[in-house]
Amino acid sequence: MELSDLRAFLAIAQFGSLRMAAQAQHQSPSALSKALRRLEMQLQTTLFDRIGTGIRLNVQGERLREHANALVARADLAEREFKGAQHQLKCRIAGPSVLQWRFAGMLGKLLSSRFANSVLALESLFEDAAVAALLRGEVDFALVSAAAVSGAMDASLQTLCIGEIAMQLAASRSHPLLDSPDQLANESVHHRWQSVVEHPFACPRRSLFCGLERGARADGWRDDQLPRKIHYWSDDVLVLLGLVRTGNALAYLPDFMLDQHQLVRVQVLDCPYRCVEQAHLVWRPHRLVSWHNVLLEQLKNCEALNENPI
Repeated sequence: MELSDLRAFLAIAQFGSLRMAAQAQHQSPSALSKALRRLEMQLQTTLFDRIGTGIRLNVQGERLREHANALVARADLAEREFKGAQHQLKCRIAGPSVLQWRFAGMLGKLLSSRFANSVLALESLFEDAAVAALLRGEVDFALVSAAAVSGAMDASLQTLCIGEIAMQLAASRSHPLLDSPDQLANESVHHRWQSVVEHPFACPRRSLFCGLERGARADGWRDDQLPRKIHYWSDDVLVLLGLVRTGNALAYLPDFMLDQHQLVRVQVLDCPYRCVEQAHLVWRPHRLVSWHNVLLEQLKNCEALNENPI
């Protein structure tokens, strides 16, 4: 079997479409189709079920995908070893966009501090899909919340907590809650919940981490105890940020976003609840190579020095 044919097969399996796989591989659909036919002839089996105009990996294809991922990974490792610094090391991480936003910079800096010619390839996937991509060998690591780790995760995987995200009620400096010159100069203001919930909120319908539809409680706010008036619904965190920045709404957002966008923290004096999400890096121990171990060791050292590395 040719490595190029295995790479073509993996691309088709990942996208479930010859056209999309061809675009990702910068090849023509006919070239990928020929590579697939060569593999099926060599293995004397079909690897995909043809369904209408689409294709879907079958049982034999699933078996081959595990072998193909291992063979391609070993070939890439050998190439890096012999080419050394001339070869670009690529670390592939899948996870929710909000976790990548918070931790990708830190992971990239740690990686480049030991491997100058390295890149971080980020794939935005909700947690279940990120872990599934890891198990298929399509990425090196998955980035998930503690809730995903405590769930029904594959026993063969290992995890490391690399920090946390605290949710924080955010307002712009033009919001009516900031009603005095003194408050405008502060990074936070204090109000009781009755005065806060009189104002419109923006909220996602789906969790930013797992993608499940949870309605008013998707952002972690306790609407069962402190009900809000939600005037804006959006699963796009940039839209939520925009509504807050323009003063149209309040939103319960990851705390790091407030500093990046000069938003004000609204501290609710009589709210006993706090939503904090831990972030975990997940990997397959039996697939680790030397640079994976270097990155993990750096992360463990960071964790020992600082519970929330930046």
